Amino acid sequence: MDHAHAHEEHHQHPGGDGGHSGHGGASWAMAARATLHCLTGCAVGEVLGMVIGTVLGWGNVPTMILAIILAFFFGYALTLRGILAAGVDLRTAVRVALAADTLSIAVMELIDNGVIALWPGAMDAHLSEALFWIALAISLALAFVVTTPVNKWMIGRGKGHAVVHRYH
Repeated sequence: MDHAHAHEEHHQHPGGDGGHSGHGGASWAMAARATLHCLTGCAVGEVLGMVIGTVLGWGNVPTMILAIILAFFFGYALTLRGILAAGVDLRTAVRVALAADTLSIAVMELIDNGVIALWPGAMDAHLSEALFWIALAISLALAFVVTTPVNKWMIGRGKGHAVVHRYH
Protein backbone atom coordinates (compact mmCIF):
# COMPACT_ATOMS: atom_id res chain seq x y z
CA MET A 1 0.00 0.00 0.00
CA ASP A 2 1.47 3.37 -0.92
CA HIS A 3 1.98 6.06 1.74
CA ALA A 4 -0.70 8.40 0.37
CA HIS A 5 -3.32 5.63 0.49
CA ALA A 6 -2.20 4.47 3.92
CA HIS A 7 -2.33 8.04 5.23
CA GLU A 8 -5.82 8.58 3.81
CA GLU A 9 -6.98 5.28 5.27
CA HIS A 10 -5.51 6.41 8.61
CA HIS A 11 -7.80 9.44 8.52
CA GLN A 12 -11.13 7.93 7.55
CA HIS A 13 -14.21 10.01 7.95
CA PRO A 14 -15.88 9.78 11.35
CA GLY A 15 -18.44 7.01 11.36
CA GLY A 16 -16.76 5.29 8.42
CA ASP A 17 -16.66 2.01 10.28
CA GLY A 18 -20.12 0.77 9.34
CA GLY A 19 -21.95 2.41 12.22
CA HIS A 20 -19.78 1.06 15.01
CA SER A 21 -18.70 4.52 16.11
CA GLY A 22 -18.51 5.50 19.71
CA HIS A 23 -19.20 8.98 21.06
CA GLY A 24 -18.89 11.82 18.58
CA GLY A 25 -18.36 9.50 15.61
CA ALA A 26 -14.90 8.33 16.70
CA SER A 27 -14.51 4.59 16.25
CA TRP A 28 -12.09 2.47 18.22
CA ALA A 29 -10.41 1.53 14.92
CA MET A 30 -9.88 5.20 14.07
CA ALA A 31 -8.47 5.87 17.55
CA ALA A 32 -6.19 2.84 17.31
CA ARG A 33 -4.84 4.02 13.94
CA ALA A 34 -4.16 7.50 15.32
CA THR A 35 -2.46 5.97 18.37
CA LEU A 36 -0.37 3.63 16.24
CA HIS A 37 0.70 6.64 14.16
CA CYS A 38 1.92 8.44 17.30
CA LEU A 39 3.41 5.24 18.72
CA THR A 40 5.55 4.80 15.60
CA GLY A 41 7.16 8.21 16.01
CA CYS A 42 7.52 7.73 19.76
CA ALA A 43 9.16 4.33 19.36
CA VAL A 44 11.64 5.63 16.77
CA GLY A 45 12.53 8.58 19.02
CA GLU A 46 12.77 6.46 22.16
CA VAL A 47 15.07 3.87 20.63
CA LEU A 48 17.21 6.46 18.86
CA GLY A 49 17.53 8.51 22.05
CA MET A 50 18.53 5.45 24.06
CA VAL A 51 21.06 4.37 21.44
CA ILE A 52 22.60 7.87 21.27
CA GLY A 53 22.70 8.20 25.06
CA THR A 54 24.28 4.76 25.42
CA VAL A 55 26.89 5.38 22.71
CA LEU A 56 27.81 8.73 24.29
CA GLY A 57 28.02 7.14 27.75
CA TRP A 58 25.32 9.36 29.24
CA GLY A 59 23.50 8.49 32.45
CA ASN A 60 19.85 7.46 32.70
CA VAL A 61 18.31 10.91 33.15
CA PRO A 62 19.97 12.70 30.20
CA THR A 63 19.36 9.65 28.00
CA MET A 64 15.68 9.57 28.98
CA ILE A 65 15.32 13.32 28.34
CA LEU A 66 16.88 12.93 24.88
CA ALA A 67 14.62 9.95 24.14
CA ILE A 68 11.52 11.95 25.13
CA ILE A 69 12.58 14.95 23.02
CA LEU A 70 13.20 12.69 20.02
CA ALA A 71 9.89 10.88 20.59
CA PHE A 72 8.04 14.19 20.32
CA PHE A 73 10.16 15.22 17.32
CA PHE A 74 9.49 12.02 15.35
CA GLY A 75 5.84 11.90 16.42
CA TYR A 76 5.30 15.42 15.10
CA ALA A 77 7.44 14.74 12.01
CA LEU A 78 5.23 11.85 10.89
CA THR A 79 2.14 14.02 11.15
CA LEU A 80 3.86 16.97 9.45
CA ARG A 81 4.85 14.77 6.53
CA GLY A 82 1.22 13.99 5.72
CA ILE A 83 -0.04 17.53 6.24
CA LEU A 84 2.72 19.06 4.11
CA ALA A 85 2.02 16.47 1.39
CA ALA A 86 -1.54 17.84 1.28
CA GLY A 87 -0.12 21.24 0.28
CA VAL A 88 -0.49 23.01 3.62
CA ASP A 89 2.08 25.72 4.40
CA LEU A 90 4.73 24.90 7.02
CA ARG A 91 3.46 27.31 9.69
CA THR A 92 -0.09 25.93 9.52
CA ALA A 93 1.20 22.36 9.32
CA VAL A 94 3.27 22.82 12.50
CA ARG A 95 0.25 24.27 14.36
CA VAL A 96 -1.92 21.38 13.19
CA ALA A 97 0.68 18.77 14.21
CA LEU A 98 1.06 20.35 17.64
CA ALA A 99 -2.70 20.41 18.14
CA ALA A 100 -3.13 16.88 16.84
CA ASP A 101 -0.35 15.06 18.63
CA THR A 102 0.76 16.83 21.81
CA LEU A 103 -1.62 15.18 24.29
CA SER A 104 -1.32 11.79 22.62
CA ILE A 105 2.49 11.83 22.65
CA ALA A 106 2.59 13.22 26.20
CA VAL A 107 0.36 10.44 27.55
CA MET A 108 2.33 7.85 25.61
CA GLU A 109 5.65 9.14 26.92
CA LEU A 110 4.36 9.33 30.50
CA ILE A 111 3.22 5.70 30.40
CA ASP A 112 6.22 4.40 28.44
CA ASN A 113 8.86 6.11 30.55
CA GLY A 114 6.97 5.48 33.77
CA VAL A 115 6.95 1.74 33.13
CA ILE A 116 10.66 1.71 32.28
CA ALA A 117 11.51 3.85 35.34
CA LEU A 118 9.51 1.60 37.69
CA TRP A 119 10.54 -1.75 36.17
CA PRO A 120 13.34 -3.17 38.35
CA GLY A 121 16.60 -3.10 36.40
CA ALA A 122 15.12 -1.70 33.17
CA MET A 123 16.78 1.70 33.50
CA ASP A 124 20.19 0.07 33.81
CA ALA A 125 19.68 -2.58 31.13
CA HIS A 126 21.96 -2.29 28.11
CA LEU A 127 20.84 -2.38 24.48
CA SER A 128 22.34 -5.87 24.16
CA GLU A 129 20.20 -7.28 27.00
CA ALA A 130 16.81 -8.90 26.57
CA LEU A 131 15.47 -6.97 29.59
CA PHE A 132 15.95 -3.68 27.72
CA TRP A 133 13.91 -4.81 24.71
CA ILE A 134 11.25 -6.66 26.73
CA ALA A 135 10.68 -3.67 29.03
CA LEU A 136 10.57 -1.33 26.03
CA ALA A 137 8.11 -3.52 24.11
CA ILE A 138 5.80 -3.94 27.11
CA SER A 139 5.99 -0.23 27.99
CA LEU A 140 5.10 0.77 24.41
CA ALA A 141 2.25 -1.77 24.30
CA LEU A 142 0.87 -0.43 27.57
CA ALA A 143 1.26 3.14 26.29
CA PHE A 144 -0.77 2.15 23.21
CA VAL A 145 -3.55 0.64 25.36
CA VAL A 146 -3.76 3.69 27.63
CA THR A 147 -3.47 6.29 24.84
CA THR A 148 -6.06 4.79 22.47
CA PRO A 149 -9.05 5.84 24.64
CA VAL A 150 -7.50 9.32 24.96
CA ASN A 151 -7.34 9.59 21.17
CA LYS A 152 -10.89 8.24 20.81
CA TRP A 153 -12.12 10.88 23.22
CA MET A 154 -10.20 13.66 21.42
CA ILE A 155 -11.24 12.61 17.90
CA GLY A 156 -14.86 12.32 19.03
CA ARG A 157 -14.69 15.98 20.07
CA GLY A 158 -13.05 17.20 16.87
CA LYS A 159 -9.59 17.39 18.48
CA GLY A 160 -6.38 15.39 18.05
CA HIS A 161 -6.16 13.57 14.75
CA ALA A 162 -9.58 14.92 13.78
CA VAL A 163 -7.74 18.24 13.26
CA VAL A 164 -5.36 16.53 10.81
CA HIS A 165 -8.32 15.13 8.89
CA ARG A 166 -9.53 18.65 8.03
CA TYR A 167 -6.47 19.09 5.81
CA HIS A 168 -7.14 16.07 3.59
